[in-house]
Amino acid sequence: MAITLRPEQEQIVRELLLSGGYENADDAIDAALEMLRSQNEWLLANRSAVDARIRQGIAELDRGEGIPEGDLDAHLARLKAEPAAANAVG
Repeated sequence: MAITLRPEQEQIVRELLLSGGYENADDAIDAALEMLRSQNEWLLANRSAVDARIRQGIAELDRGEGIPEGDLDAHLARLKAEPAAANAVG
């Protein structure tokens, strides 16, 4: 199978190579595909939990329990700063 990368994709691969994390383009693409496969497996394995959290969030918004728009960026920054285990679906 031959794949043609768009210029912006080629730029990402070049940046990855320049970072020193990968020896060649194949290694960078292999890592990206492995992450995609892993993420897809996780999503499939956790689909019902993710769907439940989405339904819960929609219900909270319907009750007016959402985060005000002006506070959203700060809230998301706090979530990103938390350890990964605290953000796990479950």
